[in-house]
Amino acid sequence: MSAAARAGGRRRRPPRFYFSLRSPYSWLAYRDLLDRYPATAEAVEWVPFFEPDETSRTLLDEAGGSFPYTPMSPEKHRYILQDVRRLAAERGLAFSWPVDREPVWEVPHLGYLVAARHGRGARYIELAARARWELGLDVCDRKVVAGFADELGLDPVQLADASDDPEVRAEGVRVLLEIQRDGVFGVPFFVDHYDKYWGVDRLPAFAAALGAGADDGLAGSPDTSGLPLPPSAPSVDDGHAGGCG
Repeated sequence: MSAAARAGGRRRRPPRFYFSLRSPYSWLAYRDLLDRYPATAEAVEWVPFFEPDETSRTLLDEAGGSFPYTPMSPEKHRYILQDVRRLAAERGLAFSWPVDREPVWEVPHLGYLVAARHGRGARYIELAARARWELGLDVCDRKVVAGFADELGLDPVQLADASDDPEVRAEGVRVLLEIQRDGVFGVPFFVDHYDKYWGVDRLPAFAAALGAGADDGLAGSPDTSGLPLPPSAPSVDDGHAGGCG
């Protein structure tokens, strides 16, 4: 899975899944992809959606881009706390709400870009999602990200300090420009050519558009551990850049 924009002139781009390690609804969509639509998970390009820090925002401005941002109200945040707990319980998922202290979202998301370069993107997301949503760890802590390195077979410094690498920063800005080009305003967000699907509840329609249905690739797919099929629910992050937490 690659987060980089694909070249090729008029060649049709592959379908895309915009995700955020900050967003609980992205986490739920990620689990639904693996548990219900594994062939779709393999077919899509995975693109990180993250709120830029001051450095990335300056680079984005210089590139003529912008990033969608709407502050979340306290009422919406309290609602999401309840909603995500319900949706996780319906899926039989263990859940621990993390606490973010002065987060810099480039740390985990640019770390993903490094892992993806080495063909370890899927495993990186698995480790980061488990750390954040099951263990309640701060994935913006470089020590947490460095802790993924052994299982990925990668250099912990290169992984944890990806946001200090100018080349990786530049790739991150290209991703932010791609977010703008695709009109992404919240996550999870799915794109297939001109068609866009926003939210966990739109995943079945997205999979159907790609010619796949539930349990679309059981052969060689991840162990679902007997999880029940999740119900359709209008769950998205749209009031805060990258989700909540």
